[in-house]
Amino acid sequence: MSKADPLAEYNRKRDFARTAEPAGKKQTSESGRLFIVQKHAARRLHWDFRLEVDGVLKSWAVTKGPSADPGDKRLAVRTEDHPLSYARFEGSIPQGEYGGGTVMLWDQGTWAPVAGKSASDLEAGHLHFTLEGERMKGEWLLVRMKGRPGEKRENWLLRKVGDSHALSGDGLVEEGLTSVLTGRTMAEIAADKQGAQSLEGKSGKAFSKAMNEASKHNAGAVKAQPARRSRSSRAAAPPKFRDVQLATLVDTVPGGNLWMHEIKFDGYRALAAVSGEQVRIYTRSGLDWSDKFAPLIEKLAALDLPPSLIDGEIVARGPDGNPNFSSLQAVLKRGHGAQKVTDALEFHAFDLLELDGRDLAPLPNIERKERLEALLAEAKAPIFVADHVIAAGEKLFEAMCAAGQEGVIAKRIDAPYAGRRTRNWVKVKCTRRQEFVIVGWNRSRAKGRPFSSLLLAQHEDGKLIYRGKVGTGFDTETLRELADRLDPLARKTAPAEVDRVEARGATWVTPKLVAEIAFAEFTSEGRVRHASFLGLRSDKSAREVTPEMPKPSPKAAVEVEVSSRDRVIFPESGQTKGQLADYYAAVAPLMLPYAANRPISLVRCPQGRARKCFFQKHDSGSFGDHVFHVPIREKDGGSEDYLYINDADGLVACVQMGTIEFHGWESRADAVEKPDRMIFDLDPDEGLDFTDCRRAAQDLRRQLSDIGLVSFAMLSGGKGVHVVVPLTPGHDWETHKDFARRFAEALSTAEPDRFVATMSKAKRKGKIFIDWLRNQRGSTAVLPYSARARAGAPVAVPISWDELDSTKDAHPFSIDDAEALIERSSALHGWGFTEQRLPDF
Repeated sequence: MSKADPLAEYNRKRDFARTAEPAGKKQTSESGRLFIVQKHAARRLHWDFRLEVDGVLKSWAVTKGPSADPGDKRLAVRTEDHPLSYARFEGSIPQGEYGGGTVMLWDQGTWAPVAGKSASDLEAGHLHFTLEGERMKGEWLLVRMKGRPGEKRENWLLRKVGDSHALSGDGLVEEGLTSVLTGRTMAEIAADKQGAQSLEGKSGKAFSKAMNEASKHNAGAVKAQPARRSRSSRAAAPPKFRDVQLATLVDTVPGGNLWMHEIKFDGYRALAAVSGEQVRIYTRSGLDWSDKFAPLIEKLAALDLPPSLIDGEIVARGPDGNPNFSSLQAVLKRGHGAQKVTDALEFHAFDLLELDGRDLAPLPNIERKERLEALLAEAKAPIFVADHVIAAGEKLFEAMCAAGQEGVIAKRIDAPYAGRRTRNWVKVKCTRRQEFVIVGWNRSRAKGRPFSSLLLAQHEDGKLIYRGKVGTGFDTETLRELADRLDPLARKTAPAEVDRVEARGATWVTPKLVAEIAFAEFTSEGRVRHASFLGLRSDKSAREVTPEMPKPSPKAAVEVEVSSRDRVIFPESGQTKGQLADYYAAVAPLMLPYAANRPISLVRCPQGRARKCFFQKHDSGSFGDHVFHVPIREKDGGSEDYLYINDADGLVACVQMGTIEFHGWESRADAVEKPDRMIFDLDPDEGLDFTDCRRAAQDLRRQLSDIGLVSFAMLSGGKGVHVVVPLTPGHDWETHKDFARRFAEALSTAEPDRFVATMSKAKRKGKIFIDWLRNQRGSTAVLPYSARARAGAPVAVPISWDELDSTKDAHPFSIDDAEALIERSSALHGWGFTEQRLPDF
């Protein structure tokens, strides 16, 4: 960088005919101590931290954003000096230009070195200073890290010093979602294509005046009035409404590991269509009830989610703490979405249908749930992800009934989402509750009571069938409101056929109102017995109301027959082919989120693991109807059919053909050219302790975190650890492979005594091989929960980072431990799923 012109590099990198960024020259604010932070959504999101020194803004890119927690050391990569005019830049840099993306003024204020220090300390690689900003306050440190051989960039660490302004956690970044200049979100800035709400984006008098104003009053900034926000000014519109999946009423809870079970909430079914601050809430029939649930919309908007369509239930709790439909109606009557009902409403999400433009409905139920867990990992009350259990549905049902709740919903774990009623979702109720159409009412002889009972009906075979009366469950206010709703609907004739005795004295109404009724049973005449009114259902139309008669519970089981079940596959420990098939059937709920709809290669050992084993990735059709084929282009220009599976039957069908191990591509069968995960296989040399491998995995995790990537650990079932990085599809295989290679080589260069990034046996002596070669088109890695063709029948198992520290080896579980793996899986919800782009390095 030229000493004569410190801004030469800044000006060289930008085409000011295309970008609104200001062309720069040296100048000084009145205080000479301006500081700003700009949130910058370029190819990877980061925060640009800038300090005024000698007429320019010294700049660092902070990958995860500043943290007020003294325990957090944030990587800050030194970048070129910026002009002071940049202190008011907010807007969009065109794609294709240097730093293309959205820029928000995230913080502003003044800075000063602590007593005895000065700005010249930067040259020595250490600056101790104080900040007086709108978000960042108190004492801070910038420390330059020791450079590595061949490394061009200058890495520093930004850290908060413990003082009265120190905080725990990531509150600064999590809560600082709007501009301190205009009050806008990142999406609103991105949508402002003409820069109408930004300050002028060029150098000149307007910027000089703004900078001088910003340096007054010791605060270093005069905050502009927040721009008026518009929820429609988003970079991407929320997804559209689609028909919801409905559950079939059954008499008993289905058993087996192919079912996941959730609480049946007593509220309003709702689809939340979200894109950043744009949120719409629809009823099950497609009515837009966003105005009724405004407090929940604000909470969902604050999460700043990518375009998503989330299925769930809105509830309010009754006096006993349980979700209660009557309480929900009371809340809506009382507040109609006003702020005072914020704490009363809850949204319990249980499915994810669309995410960032991708249709997730074809994916297995369990994978959609895992992706939902990852999407809402940071959500707090009143936004929840509905818990689920696998297999233990009867116990959950008994607990719900004992607690006075409505019942449970059971969902087939490998089923896609269907916008209709199916038997892949079934419901079991603790008490009988159904919807009925109100067709009339009987007057009351009691003073002040407008009616004594309501007459009910349901649609059946194209006409209304009378179902009896309900005379309890009304308080004084409900009676009055119902009377007001019924009076305008009065008619002379009965809309349903009612016998003369029960019709005596009735006032008939046009059948438009739907009531939720609890009752003990239907009598032999088809009348409700011991009925109690719960509330009106304004989210459902009268024509939808039909009787629900419980059907026999589905008997979901693996359909594939396994022959030669007694054949010993693992001679050292004695496990058989039948036991292996049973293992895969049991862990299918855990394995399918990672194995379904992904090209796979199989390790087949038809005569057992000690005999001849071989890889197989193609099939002529011998695997049966549950194993599918996807054509994939080969290097020679032709194509071959590769294998993939979608359900538990597919897993077991492969076992029937002698499969022990399942290895998967890092892309999906419907998007083979778009990798969606990166895997670093840490393979220790013989003689190294597993402690070395654990430590290496944690080091990779930290290095990935420093460049903004979340990673997960998996025990390979052999001797090493896989570090798994889920990615949002969008880059190609060449980019994928190149990034993985450079990352692995950088680690091996930095610590050549510990790591090696080449397969050469001669160079791996006493070291850990960072196997990045799995990150190329056509390569595979062992899938989570796959058995391994090794002595003892070990399995590859996802593990939390905390749990990894106390693990003794890479194969603590075998195919005998399916039940234990299912029990521990509840602590791993969302493992291996997160939305993140590959950084531009």
